[in-house]
Amino acid sequence: MLIETEKTPNPSTRKFLPGRTVMETGGRDFPTLESAEASPLAEALFDSQMVDGVYFGRDFVSVSAAPGVEWAQLEPIVLETLMDHFLTDAPLFKPGSAADIHVAADADMTIEEDPEDADIIAQIKELIETRVRPAVAQDGGDIVYRGYKDGHVFLALQGACSGCPSSTITLKNGIEGLIKHYVPEVVSVEAI
Repeated sequence: MLIETEKTPNPSTRKFLPGRTVMETGGRDFPTLESAEASPLAEALFDSQMVDGVYFGRDFVSVSAAPGVEWAQLEPIVLETLMDHFLTDAPLFKPGSAADIHVAADADMTIEEDPEDADIIAQIKELIETRVRPAVAQDGGDIVYRGYKDGHVFLALQGACSGCPSSTITLKNGIEGLIKHYVPEVVSVEAI
């Protein structure tokens, strides 16, 4: 099995492509060791004590190195962990844990919306799904819609995007410009 490795715009994060589907739909962010308890793979990566975050995308796993950890030291450990997981066809999630934790995390980060904004919200969500998320996934991350209120769009940055030095520039110059162009009601795009 060959696992490709790609650098991302975030110097602390690498994208690993195992040549197979990781997540059937969506993605899953593990920003802490506690959140990684839902997944044997994420937990094994955190067990190295050199990992600061893990993200599962459709066909990739992004891993963020802890502060002070060099990729020359961490990359072989990540590759070995991924290889062991995928060659043994181990489950990605512990039974009964993935859905419960994912729903709880989503509920904590959602903005209460006005039902009268339904058309605007639908336009924003379509732009994010068709134009933004595919581009961001190429860099090993994800952007998830969290809400729209009073002209402001709220997004959560995950994977390589979380903590990336260029994420603010991408968010403000790229994503905000795109959404404001197509949805003039939008005043700003904010990360939460």
